[in-house]
Amino acid sequence: MITEVTEGIKISVDTAYEPTHSQPVNSMFLFSYTITIENCGSETVRLLRRHWHIFESSGEKREVEGKGVVGEQPTLDPGDSHEYTSACDLSTEIGKMHGTYLMERSNTGERFYVNIPEFVMVVPHALN
Repeated sequence: MITEVTEGIKISVDTAYEPTHSQPVNSMFLFSYTITIENCGSETVRLLRRHWHIFESSGEKREVEGKGVVGEQPTLDPGDSHEYTSACDLSTEIGKMHGTYLMERSNTGERFYVNIPEFVMVVPHALN
């Protein structure tokens, strides 16, 4: 598990290769990732947007940006956490992602970015 803390918001990421939803013959590899967002700070915050940078071992790069995470814009009081699972498809056996969440402090309306640490997605046999 990969973890990073930005301005009191702790982001932890765990990844898994999904062989039953992948088609290696067609260069389609699906990876799931579970993210836990923990508010270790003293203020209530709300997640507004996400911005991903996705890199494949072929050199292909993509960006994905949008509102919330999996259709939600969770609000986290101090000590609260929110966990969700999503997925990323690659055309190669190895890739990586990193990004940011745009958060807003409920009491002041101040917006700030939280880093999503870089994590690697690897088909298990690819490194043998």
